[in-house]
Amino acid sequence: MATQFQNRLVGTLILVSLGIIFIPDVFDGKKAHYQENFEAIPLHEEFDESVLNAPVELPEETESFMPQDPVMVTVDTDNADVAQPQAVDDTQPQEGYQDSAWIIRLGTFRNLENAKNLVATLRSKGYRAQLLPRGVKEGELARVEVGPDVSKDKLASMTADLESLTGLKGQLLRFNPLNP
Repeated sequence: MATQFQNRLVGTLILVSLGIIFIPDVFDGKKAHYQENFEAIPLHEEFDESVLNAPVELPEETESFMPQDPVMVTVDTDNADVAQPQAVDDTQPQEGYQDSAWIIRLGTFRNLENAKNLVATLRSKGYRAQLLPRGVKEGELARVEVGPDVSKDKLASMTADLESLTGLKGQLLRFNPLNP
């Protein structure tokens, strides 16, 4: 038989537990649920298939900004009134530009880490070393070069220093800016 105290205790526990469960919902008020509107990404983009069958038009011909004929230049010599026309041909490279810069190629490496370490060593000693080609990946051939410099004699004198520093006998080559 349950005593009156036990009945009140059980009743109080039930009321407290119901209050713990339901009172927060009463005080929170109306719940607002936020759902973002989104659009599903299509698996393939719809496009106009008539574009595939349309003919390709040739580009328009335009005039070149480079002169086709040699440029005539008049030079006033000795402040005389007689002008002598001279033809200047812009298509031929001017003399002296073929031998304008030089590099020292120290070696070609398949191990990219060794090439990077050599470049770091040379740069720490004050040499302008570089790894070519620029976007080389592991397993591809990478060249280590010092330069370019316009003084061939200066680079030639560096080869002995570089050989003692790295143990590699470098080649003195012309620098080609179009195909470094």
